[in-house]
Amino acid sequence: MTEELDPRAAGARRLKDKVCIVTGAGQGIGRATAKRLGQEGGKIVVADRVDEGATETLASLQEHGVEASKVLVDLSTLAGAQELMAAAVEAYGRIDVLVNNVGGTIWIKPFHLYNEEETQQELERSLLPTLWCCNAVLPIMMEQQGGSIINLGSQSVRGLHRVPYAASKGGILAITKVLSMEYGQYGIRVNTVSPGGTDIPDRVTSRLMLKPGEMAEDLDPEEGGLYKKQMGENIRSQQSIRRPGTPEEQAAAVAFLASDDASFVTGDNINCSGGQS
Repeated sequence: MTEELDPRAAGARRLKDKVCIVTGAGQGIGRATAKRLGQEGGKIVVADRVDEGATETLASLQEHGVEASKVLVDLSTLAGAQELMAAAVEAYGRIDVLVNNVGGTIWIKPFHLYNEEETQQELERSLLPTLWCCNAVLPIMMEQQGGSIINLGSQSVRGLHRVPYAASKGGILAITKVLSMEYGQYGIRVNTVSPGGTDIPDRVTSRLMLKPGEMAEDLDPEEGGLYKKQMGENIRSQQSIRRPGTPEEQAAAVAFLASDDASFVTGDNINCSGGQS
């Protein structure tokens, strides 16, 4: 089935021939970002550790005439991040844009109920991939004397019951600010987009556990429905625009920061949250 293009990108070619890596591109915000950057003329490297989602994203891009490739890789290690950057350079000769999208809460509960292993898993999913990918891409962008890195943050830094995840996303804000100051002299810009509550209708890989081994969608319909209702109401009560965001809205903010329209923007954070406070 042919998918419709995002009308926000109609006619825009801000990323023509730029090589863009999008991590976690197999679903959700990552997939929407890969499509948006592709619509704007980018050559897309779809990075994910799950083949099913990555293959679906790649097929959609190619269906619309976007030059794209995929890399299946675990980005929780520096070796995985280096493998991704090497594959992109081998395929296209350079890296112009890196979107660090990998991450997501695994558990939601008061911090004293987290054990050491759970805390480490949260950091491995939501902090280390961004840290390692920045480390691996910087030498390449320094040699090029240019590049744009966009890290995905979160409104969770002001939320409840997700301390390890919030710490990860707070760390990403720090990474963005410090790297922007250290590497601006090489023409490298580093920014963050921090989504609020966002509907992900195409989720391939579940991420959320309420208790070890128990996913939210595994709950009985009444309990699961109540949980989702409470989460939604809690987020919307903090918003000016009282609805969930869409992956495409997050992707639009990323596309701006990736493009030369943001050529004088670095070390900044766009709160794409409907005014969530």
